[in-house]
Amino acid sequence: MTSAFAEADTRPGAAARVLARFGHALSDPTRARLLLALRQEAGYPADLADELGVSRQNLSNHLACLRECGLVVSSQEGRRVRYALADPALGHALTGLLSAAAAVDPLAEEHHR
Repeated sequence: MTSAFAEADTRPGAAARVLARFGHALSDPTRARLLLALRQEAGYPADLADELGVSRQNLSNHLACLRECGLVVSSQEGRRVRYALADPALGHALTGLLSAAAAVDPLAEEHHR
């Protein structure tokens, strides 16, 4: 499976759109926390809502946004729906982004204490 992220490298316009969608997803703290939770493991909405301390409706809205951005996918498991990152590379990108942000953000170290 060819990733949209890999294809974006050869087309600057497409790359900019991919990054803009990613930036939009990360622009909300709840969505950022949700992506970080899914980086650890796939999850079910009720469990994710409890973990993040948000209502199920609020979480549902954020999951819809992340699906529209192409960052998460869902799979039906019986009566439940499970959510996961759309591509394992996204988890690696989040880890790299956190590392880079911590390197340039003077407050990052204070928040980790």
